[in-house]
Amino acid sequence: MNKYVLITGASSGIGQELAKKYAEKGNNLILVARRINILEQFKNNYPDIDIHILQKDLSNVESSNEIYKYTEENNLFVVTLINNAGVGLFGNFIETDLEREISMINLNIVSLVSLTKLYLKNMKNKNEGQILNVSSVASFMPGPKMSVYYATKAFVTSFSNALYHELKDSNIKVSILAPGATSTGFVKSSNLENSKLFDNMRVQTPELVADYTMRNMGKRLIIPGILNRLSVFSTRFTPTKLLMYFVEKIQQRKDEK
Repeated sequence: MNKYVLITGASSGIGQELAKKYAEKGNNLILVARRINILEQFKNNYPDIDIHILQKDLSNVESSNEIYKYTEENNLFVVTLINNAGVGLFGNFIETDLEREISMINLNIVSLVSLTKLYLKNMKNKNEGQILNVSSVASFMPGPKMSVYYATKAFVTSFSNALYHELKDSNIKVSILAPGATSTGFVKSSNLENSKLFDNMRVQTPELVADYTMRNMGKRLIIPGILNRLSVFSTRFTPTKLLMYFVEKIQQRKDEK
């Protein structure tokens, strides 16, 4: 059975950059995203590597089973699973759209858990594998004006930490990638154009995040950038009320003083 790296959200941002890194190392790939044309262009750039591309919307919870069925039918062993696909939503909870939030929960949590469950069983049978769940520095604090997004990432971090502990005596490594503000399509997809978040924070490039991630794969917690690591560390000692005040100020609307 041939070994593959499966990456969700592979058409842009961190997911695409990780795909490039693995392709340059000669790894076979399974790339999942909604925008199939970008995946096809990517595949054409690496003719010497076996790359499977799947057009799936992971906010549809059945997509996880469809991806797994495809890899099983084609005898593809996913030795590395990278759950990168995710989305946010900016705004006060009382004003935001419920359907979009349910879709976000399905994408950020339900599909991530489903893919992890499905492929972990295969990894366990072979006692081999790596899982990288993409979370965020947001997972370490409450997030006024992005309450559901921050909560989904808190789930990812908590879930992945527990999984890391459960598998500590195996050859399967579970890692949490917790980047800070990163210059990806996340701003547009999350309605963040009217937020000061990316004006107030030091923004990293997807290339930098992907490079740091590759150098640290296998570690429990991967946080690119010294300022991001300091901010996560500081949450341990900052009262929750004060933390929420800071987060809200950082993310406030551009038309607010």
